Amino acid sequence: MKNYETEDKILDAATEIFQAKGLDGARMQEIAQKASINKAMLHYYYRGKEKLFQAVFKRTIQMIIPKMVQIISSDKPLFDKIRQFTDQYVSFILEHPYIPLFVINELEKHPDIIHSIIQTNINNGVREKLNKQINEMIQKGEIKPINPEQLFLNVLSMSIFPIMAQTSLRTILQKDKNEYRQLLEERKTFIADFIISAIKK
Repeated sequence: MKNYETEDKILDAATEIFQAKGLDGARMQEIAQKASINKAMLHYYYRGKEKLFQAVFKRTIQMIIPKMVQIISSDKPLFDKIRQFTDQYVSFILEHPYIPLFVINELEKHPDIIHSIIQTNINNGVREKLNKQINEMIQKGEIKPINPEQLFLNVLSMSIFPIMAQTSLRTILQKDKNEYRQLLEERKTFIADFIISAIKK
């Protein structure tokens, strides 16, 4: 019978190693040692590296995607959604800065493994609801004409990039770690204000 405490230890160890080395570079023996178990026990829980990777990636995705989907699919006004999304998303990746790069890298390398995990967490109904809300606001003259997908990309990229490129940006801006962290904290409201100002009539 499987032990949930052991399973959590395995997933924690695998998460750390997969984030550092990716699916291709990780080794089951290394993960077993990190989790303080033997390799046979690891294979009892996960019968192969790809199965373990899927579990790690699924857990990573579920840390953030359901919260973001809940915001997007809610009945709140669009501007409230933008403010809540940027606040929660930037807060999350500030605490888990490894996640965007990890997800993007593995999506590029192993799309087949990850496609089904993404699909189970994001359905077309969410996107269609957001598109409908945006298009209705355009028709009412409340916001400027904009492709809903471009709006989403703007919010996401403005949130992710400063964290993914923080080593280079800290050097360019001549900020120490604490100063740059404060700059990122300010982006929670800055991004929303900037985007709303750009689309509002």
